[in-house]
Amino acid sequence: MMDLFDEGPRDVRSAPHTPLAARMRPTTLDEFVGQEQILGPGSLLRRAIEEDALTSVIFYGPPGAGKSTLAGIIANTTLAHFENFSAVTGGVPELRKAIEAAAQRRKLYGKKTVLFVDEIHRFNKSQQDALLPHVENGTFTLIGATTENPYFEVNAPLLSRARVFTFHRLADDNIGMVLDRALVDTERGLGIMSIELQPEARRHLIDKSEGDARTALNALEAAALIARPENRKKDAKRIVTAALAEEALQRRVLLYDKTGDNHYDTISAFIKSVRGTDPDAALYYLAKMLTAGEDARFIARRLVILASEDVGNADPMALTVANAAAHAVEFVGLPEAQINLAQAVTYLAAAPKSNASYIGLKRAMADVEAQQSRPIPKYLRDPRTATARDKTEASTQDGYRYPHDYPGSYVPQQYMPEGVQTQKYYEPTENGREIAIKNRLNAIEAIKKLHEEDQE
Repeated sequence: MMDLFDEGPRDVRSAPHTPLAARMRPTTLDEFVGQEQILGPGSLLRRAIEEDALTSVIFYGPPGAGKSTLAGIIANTTLAHFENFSAVTGGVPELRKAIEAAAQRRKLYGKKTVLFVDEIHRFNKSQQDALLPHVENGTFTLIGATTENPYFEVNAPLLSRARVFTFHRLADDNIGMVLDRALVDTERGLGIMSIELQPEARRHLIDKSEGDARTALNALEAAALIARPENRKKDAKRIVTAALAEEALQRRVLLYDKTGDNHYDTISAFIKSVRGTDPDAALYYLAKMLTAGEDARFIARRLVILASEDVGNADPMALTVANAAAHAVEFVGLPEAQINLAQAVTYLAAAPKSNASYIGLKRAMADVEAQQSRPIPKYLRDPRTATARDKTEASTQDGYRYPHDYPGSYVPQQYMPEGVQTQKYYEPTENGREIAIKNRLNAIEAIKKLHEEDQE
């Protein structure tokens, strides 16, 4: 068992059989990859680490994004005693011992303690409460790491005494950089093995690791170990093919390039399947895109567009459902957000369809572009913008009829500028709820005609 007064965690990177992901763990901020939004040059967190002036923090983000790695870098750079604690294996008795040791260290030697609690969301309320007074009085500086939303999983009093830093899943370029470093590093990586990672295999490892550097490195190591040398020579290259990468990750390589023709063909088929009211086909293409590592936000954005373009007022709830799914993608993240996308896709695919709103907009825009600007009727203008001449001749509001003063909150009056409209813009269909809109607008048209006849 590690002594509580030990001056830091033991470096296990050179220990026998240490996994590649552990060996390649960065030890300095300059080696750290990704998370530029919180660790960029001159950022608050970076300056606090560099100046050894870190206050209590919570690191929140997906697995493999660098939360524990950054804690390790802090351990290597701080002059304070660094204490590792796992919320999975440690309980209240062990936590109290660590707190007592930190208090004694501070009292006897004037030495600060940084307590790193991994998976802090696993602590129950009483365990989190045990931390609170000691964080507040400075017995130790807390670094908590969690994959769960701390605003739900960490007690509010403890959260108010710590700053939350959100880690994002690593970008494809970040994962590629991590893989490339491991291939050439002869001390900690695979450099001495002379590995050749084929482009298709590299792309598959990047796509299927889903922003998790640990997953990517572990899969690379597994593929490298089973790769056969190209010949019997001592320095022969080991070729890591797409098939080996697939076997290492246990995920099949799909014919899908996120920037190529297959990308555009698949999203086109997906949209057309939803538009064509085929939820099964839509789910198939959704599954293909998600399995291939397509950006879920891209899919969600297309669904939000489709909700108005192809469903429209035939089911006004479609836009609400699509927006909710897009929010879920950001709030929940993959893989769980796949369920939210599936709900939105099946709802939109099964919904009645209408593009009447979209067609109406295109008709109106054609008139706006083809005709010169026409003056807005005076009684529709904002009185605050009236010119001096308007005020002397007549109020801009003269002649305006307030619809709520009339039965049904409707009164006939002209809203369109003179000589503008060349055709009917919005023509509701008889699909879904749009038929009710069509019936109401038809009733309005009948009232208008009666009014015009009375005027004659």
